[in-house]
Amino acid sequence: MAPGGYLWWYVDALSDDGRFGLTLIAFVGSVFSPYYAWAQRRGPAPADNYCCLNVALYGPQRRWTMTERGARWCERDAHHFRIGPSALHWDGSSLTIDIDEVGVPIPQRVRGRVVLHPGRLFPFTTRIDPLGRHRWGPIAPSARVEVDLDAPRQRWQGQAYLDSNEGEEPIAKACREWDWSRSTLRDGSTAVLYDVQNHDGSDHLLALRFGRDGSVTPFEAPPRQPMRPTGWRVARRMRAPAPVQVLHQLEDTPFYQRSVLRSELLGETVTSFHETLNVPRLVSPVVQGMLPFRMPRRG
Repeated sequence: MAPGGYLWWYVDALSDDGRFGLTLIAFVGSVFSPYYAWAQRRGPAPADNYCCLNVALYGPQRRWTMTERGARWCERDAHHFRIGPSALHWDGSSLTIDIDEVGVPIPQRVRGRVVLHPGRLFPFTTRIDPLGRHRWGPIAPSARVEVDLDAPRQRWQGQAYLDSNEGEEPIAKACREWDWSRSTLRDGSTAVLYDVQNHDGSDHLLALRFGRDGSVTPFEAPPRQPMRPTGWRVARRMRAPAPVQVLHQLEDTPFYQRSVLRSELLGETVTSFHETLNVPRLVSPVVQGMLPFRMPRRG
């Protein structure tokens, strides 16, 4: 991987009863890391020296962890990725994530196992920037998840999603902002909207439906619906034929938000995971100075 580049694997899930949710992101070259950004100002910085497992638990027992670890604490190959005391393992049919982290800013333990069972694997990737230096691929748009945690104590199953992003340069060069969402449709397919605004003001839009039969079908995206800004005044939008309802505000930060929405898409009422990234906010000196309080590092 080129210095300054990145690679991440992203999982989100909701329990069948709607009480619990989670996101997990395993980073090589953490795109949100202030330490990685500061190192790149001094010269080429190896991505493998800036790894972390971000764990966010939603529901009755919220937790949030994002401890970055240097290369001496990490190792990875085609099937295994160890990040300090936590690890991901792919056995050919399922992804097992063993978590042993401590939350911030309140030091609460997060420990246990998450197992993701893909419905179908998709060998599909596409660019999200004009030059193709930043790419996204939905590895398992429709999956099932088993969650068994000792701390906090919870056990549940639910519907899940797995994808990956990679880039040959810092994420700040990819775009100015993006709004992304994924929605499960009645037939079990997954609709993904990637609405990217480039630095020159032009747009790059992906509207793709991933079928249970392995098909990838473009669809005509509905118009943008403006949404209320978040508490941190992050502007956001969603492609939908009518106004969008925010069911749960999961994350609200100065540069990023994540929420669960209810909207209309492809003639159905859908529940969607949705995120917004504001790159100018991310790279601002004020935000970079704040990030170590949420992202400690163990070099």
